[in-house]
Parts: sequence; C-alpha cells; structure tokens
Amino acid sequence: MVKEAPRFGSRIRALRRREGLSQARMAERLRISPSYLNLIEHNQRPMSALVLLRLAQEFQLDLKVFAGGEDERLVADLLEVFGDSIFDRLGLTPADVRDQVAHSQLVSRALLNLYHAYQAARSSAEVLSERLSEGQELKGIEISRLPSEEVSDLIQRQMNYFPDLEEGAERLWSEARLEGKDLFQALVEYLERAQGVRVRIEKVGSMRGAVRRFDPGRRELLLSEVLRRGSRNFQLAHQVGLLTLPDILDRLASDPHLVSDAARSLCRVAMANYFAAAVLMPYERFLKAAQEERYDIDLLGHRFRTSFEQVCHRLTTLRRPRADGVPFHLVRVDIAGNISKRFSASGIRIARFSGACPLWNVHAAFLTPGMIRVQLSQMPDGTTYFDVARTLHQERGGYHAPRTVHAIDIGCPTQFAGELVYSAGMDLSNLAAAVPVGVTCRLCERTRCEQRAFPAIQSPLRVDENIRGVSFYASTSVE
Repeated sequence: MVKEAPRFGSRIRALRRREGLSQARMAERLRISPSYLNLIEHNQRPMSALVLLRLAQEFQLDLKVFAGGEDERLVADLLEVFGDSIFDRLGLTPADVRDQVAHSQLVSRALLNLYHAYQAARSSAEVLSERLSEGQELKGIEISRLPSEEVSDLIQRQMNYFPDLEEGAERLWSEARLEGKDLFQALVEYLERAQGVRVRIEKVGSMRGAVRRFDPGRRELLLSEVLRRGSRNFQLAHQVGLLTLPDILDRLASDPHLVSDAARSLCRVAMANYFAAAVLMPYERFLKAAQEERYDIDLLGHRFRTSFEQVCHRLTTLRRPRADGVPFHLVRVDIAGNISKRFSASGIRIARFSGACPLWNVHAAFLTPGMIRVQLSQMPDGTTYFDVARTLHQERGGYHAPRTVHAIDIGCPTQFAGELVYSAGMDLSNLAAAVPVGVTCRLCERTRCEQRAFPAIQSPLRVDENIRGVSFYASTSVE
C-alpha cells in the first residue's frame, strides 16, 4: 500500500495569513512561483524538502510543526467525535475526516472545541435534570471544557518532554548538593537555606484533608504524616519547583490553548509535578538504569525510592532527542472505567469522549489487585502493542480513611517490547495470541466482538427478533 504524501496546504495558508502576506509576496520569499504556492496551499502539489527548509529559515519555524503526528491525533479525535450517534445519518467516512483535517486544521479544531462544549452542555443538562427531579437547590453550573483535558492536550503536543524543567532539576542537584545525601534531608536544608522555608511533618488531623500545605506568609511547609518516604520527597521537590521556577511555570501555563484560569493553574501544578519527578529520577541516570534493568518498574521504584505510578510517568518523559527511551503510552482508569490520565508516544489512540475498549489490559487489572498483567494486543488497523498493567492503591489515613483504587497501563509498540523485562518468554510474533482491542465500540470494526456495547458506526444496528448473537450488538450476518 502506497503511503499518502503529507499535505501541508492548510498550515502554509494559515502561516501566510498570520504573517499578512499575499501569495505573490510569500512565493517571492520562498523563491518559487505564486502558482506553485497556490497548488501547495490546495494540496495539489507536494512541498519539496528545499522549500520546507526555506520556509523554516524565513519564518523561524520549528520543522516539528510539520510532523504528521499532530494531524493523526486530530483525525483520531474527530473520528471519535463523529462516532457519536447524533452523526449517524450523515454517513461520514474516515476519508471525509482526513480530507477535512488536511483542508483546514483550524476548522477541524473548532469542530473539536464545539463538540467539547456540546459534551459539557449535555453533562450540565443531565445534572440539572437530576437536581430538579430530586428537588435540590440549583446553583450556577459552569459549561466549559474540562481544564484537565486542556492540560492533557498540552502535554501530548509536547510529547511529555519539557527541557527547561529537566535543566531546572539538574541545576537543583548542583545548587542543593544532593549527590550522595539523603534526599529528604538535603531538600529540607535547601528550602530553609535558599528560600527561608521551614518544613514540618504534621499529624493527619491537623492537615484538614491535605497532604501538603504551604503558608507563604509564615514561610512554612507542612507535610502529612501519612506520606511515605518517596511521596515526601516528591512533595518537597514539587514545592521547590513552585518557588524556584515561577517564570518557567508561568510561561508554560501561558500556552494559548489553555483558555481558562483553572486550566492555567492546573498546568502549573502538572509542570511542578514533572519537575519533582525529574529531581527524584534524574534524566540520564534514570534512562541508563531503565535500559540496564530492561524497564523493570518495581526495581526502578526501589532504586529511586519512588512509587510504581511515578516510575510509569517518568518513563513516558524520556523523549530527549538522541537520548530517548522506549516510546510509551500511559492510561489510568478508576474501577468505573473513567480515564483520569492519558498520554501516547506509541501512536496508540486513547478514547477521549467515551469508554475505552473493555478488552484492554488495564480493566482486567482490577481482577488481580497488585499483580502485574501483560498483554499483546492488536488494533483494527493491524498495529500491535505490548502492555503492562497493575492496580494502584492510595491510603490517606487510618482505618476510616477511604482507599482509592486505580489501574494503570503502560505500553509500547511491539517492536520495542523485547527491551522490556515483562516480555521474557513471550512469542511476540504470534499474532494469533494477540487480544483484538479497539479504541471504542463505536470506532471498532470488529462486529462479532462479544464485549461490544454499542453498534459500530460502519455497521448500523439491524435487529432481527428471530436471531440472538453473542451480544446484542454483535453481527449475526452470514459471511
């Protein structure tokens, strides 16, 4: 199958308009004819490497903006949007969606934002209806996109790698003289010496539900007694990041895609968490250990005194050019299937607007709490992935404190699975053993799946009262 040439027309046109240039003026700067530029903008001619380089030089562009990954993610998101049953009668195909993205990224993003607003409005209407039916007092219900979605999208656009934060963590190791010292004590001393902040471990009852509480006026940082050693170190490093890197955090949080104050505040928290992980697990040392120990998550956790989840997160950030690790994806779900964290450097598509495939390893992890589960899976397009999943338990107090349970899954394309200790003894070439996994039921083409909960958009529901398949929505047609 011949791979379709990348189409940059909409991006070139958007750049030209943003610069306030006519086609003739831009063509002159690129040393091509206006007619050729017109054909490029309408995706009727490919853009040569020489023209691409001139474009980067003339307009100070990073060539990464022309990588295909962003378009593919936008196509995947829109495919999931149009998987909503409200679009069934339109008969849209994946080719239609790809054509739309190729023609205009801006319009495609506008459609995505519009659907976000629709989802929020529908959710608010449902809450309003429930409150009315129960006779509850009504207060303002905000209709907007979730701040967590905005921040997740920012992290995905940056491929979860932030070099300024990595440099800040390396600088802290030098300034705080952390090498060879107990990390907790060294960070406590650094905070008092460099920031005039005193650290105190406080009883859980005095923390009023918090695990970390900083008082800027008194220059006092309180940490809950329920935090284990690794978590105490993490919260200390997080506070160091907030206090020592305000300019970097503010710049990252000023991303134009973050449209609400809540999203910008959440971004600062997420970036401070990134910094804390970089302090606890320094990039070069952690990458070397991960490669030597074949990405053994438990062993890395013991070595760097971090949790299973913290190690998984750090593994997804190893994207430094010419010093990168395995390209991982990560997803965290609760027992109801709600996705609270997602990131993909592996190319796998993760559901955004509906439930993920129930055949995915992460859901089965709840059946065997605390145990590692591995899975070889195959997507409908034939791509295969290797996944590792396990449950996570968080305890925030004594006997009466609730226990939070999540499951986390970290995976990679099968061609990298041999680098993981978890693939030992597995025949990764035996696709007959691969579990057929999809993104969502609406987008999955496997009509005979026993776990199907909704009809596929490619196969409208047809009911025959005389036939019962393996599931209500599974196909019963004779092939």
